[in-house]
Amino acid sequence: MQRRVGEVLDDVVVQIAVWPSPERPTRWNKEMLGIRCVPVCISPLVHASFPPPPFLPPSPPSQSDMSLSDYSIEKDNASGSIELAAPPEVYERRTGLKGLYYNPWVQVIMLGFVCFMGPGLFNALNGLGGGGQVSTTTSANANVALYSTFAFTAFFAGSINNVLGPRLTLLLGSSGYALYIGSYLAVNIHPNAGGFVIAAGAILGVCAGMLWTAQGSLMLAYPTEGQKGIFIGIFWTIFNLGGVVGASVSLGQNFHSEANAVGNGTYIGFLVLTLLGVTIPMLMANPKNMLRSDGTKVMTVRHPSWKTELYGLWVTLRTDTTVILLFPMFFASNWFYTWQFNDYNAALFTIRGRALNNLVYWLSQIVGSVGIGFLLDQKGLTRRFRAFAGWGSLFIMVFIVHIWAYFYQRDYTRATIAVETTDNDKMDIYDKAYVGRIWLYIFCGMLDAMWQTTAYWLMGAMSNDPSKLANLTGFYKSLQSAGAAGVWRADAVSLPYLNIFISTWVLLVAGLLSALPMIYTRVKEHTDASDEIVDILTELEAPVRPEPQIAEKADA
Repeated sequence: MQRRVGEVLDDVVVQIAVWPSPERPTRWNKEMLGIRCVPVCISPLVHASFPPPPFLPPSPPSQSDMSLSDYSIEKDNASGSIELAAPPEVYERRTGLKGLYYNPWVQVIMLGFVCFMGPGLFNALNGLGGGGQVSTTTSANANVALYSTFAFTAFFAGSINNVLGPRLTLLLGSSGYALYIGSYLAVNIHPNAGGFVIAAGAILGVCAGMLWTAQGSLMLAYPTEGQKGIFIGIFWTIFNLGGVVGASVSLGQNFHSEANAVGNGTYIGFLVLTLLGVTIPMLMANPKNMLRSDGTKVMTVRHPSWKTELYGLWVTLRTDTTVILLFPMFFASNWFYTWQFNDYNAALFTIRGRALNNLVYWLSQIVGSVGIGFLLDQKGLTRRFRAFAGWGSLFIMVFIVHIWAYFYQRDYTRATIAVETTDNDKMDIYDKAYVGRIWLYIFCGMLDAMWQTTAYWLMGAMSNDPSKLANLTGFYKSLQSAGAAGVWRADAVSLPYLNIFISTWVLLVAGLLSALPMIYTRVKEHTDASDEIVDILTELEAPVRPEPQIAEKADA
């Protein structure tokens, strides 16, 4: 009899975990979830500790009969949050040149350079204000199109990545950046080609959604559990250096320029670099042939279908409503770019000043992210204290930057800037007043990095479950893109500079105030991933439990 129950338990332990029984207490369900990954070889220990269930779960339902819980399990399995197999087998790693090529460290560096050449150079170009053009209207409308399609494509990019694979998805995604930069070269040569820039922005939004989805899949797959922090750090350092190098190229090309726009040489240089970036995914190793540094085989995260993705977002909202308190913070996370890039940098400075401002902006991003990251990862402090300390640092930084900026913003309007038709009318790096203004821009860059880092840290403090984190990131990117599309449109229709500035200040403060009760009630010293899964499952609609149908057998 004991042998029969052991065989049954080994076969159905996962199903038991996802078919909650109203007769059994929550503790039993949690314990069963905690042991659903136990190998069969230690099942006698499990049998001795936990009594078998009084019924046999039925066969898994078909796709047409899937309940809410079933969709949740499909989502968890797709993201890798539920392990159904025994511990992974360890393989012998390659040596020599092949071993170097298939090294996960080398592959993540290559991945970093894909984003260095694409999004990194895009940041450098956008940071010039107006994409380096005299008029910022075309650039603003292109950004509206970009972020609108980005917000929409985010829901479908996972399915595209499933079909095409990460390398081809990266290739297609990075090609959009080359098209976008090429459109600025076209408008420099043919001034009436503004429509092409806007169309390229819309296409880039689709491509960006694909690129960042594939990037996330590989970043989750290559490191071991203890290496994720350093792998992500290496990637983001290389990625942000793209903005630094791009800004350096722009500064060198335009240092002696008397025009109020970027020359063709800058756009050609950027275009060549982005085209080189498009080729890197073709040189990367197939993830199926990769081994981690501990010898285990890489299993790339398979994104769920878009229907499951949409359903998963609803599940997250239903089971953890405190995430709504972070929505204003998410919405504001790209809002400030419009005032910083177009209404401050492009409005006030010569092309040489804009290029130098752009360089120090992206350099200060590294300082800001490292600084706030150091505070948020201080192991000697409690997690809750670090959360409040990070929030307080952001609150102080927001007011320092915007009180400082207000004294500059009140002295100019769109009407006064429109009169300054030549580069000689703008502020140059040799002007005495330039010193204070470039320091303000440095603080703007630090605030940007601190805001993004803290937002990601708070999401990480809410969950350790990859499925739930994917949903939180989906909320973040969608709301971020929606907010950016709205404020870039406001700039395109020439809303007064002061209005955009005040809206930026108010929205940042509102985002912080909204996040404060979430930090107070939700951030704990530790997050138990299994408890999160149980909470989701018990909140969902449970399937009807079948009647017990265990037939007694006579002992042989």
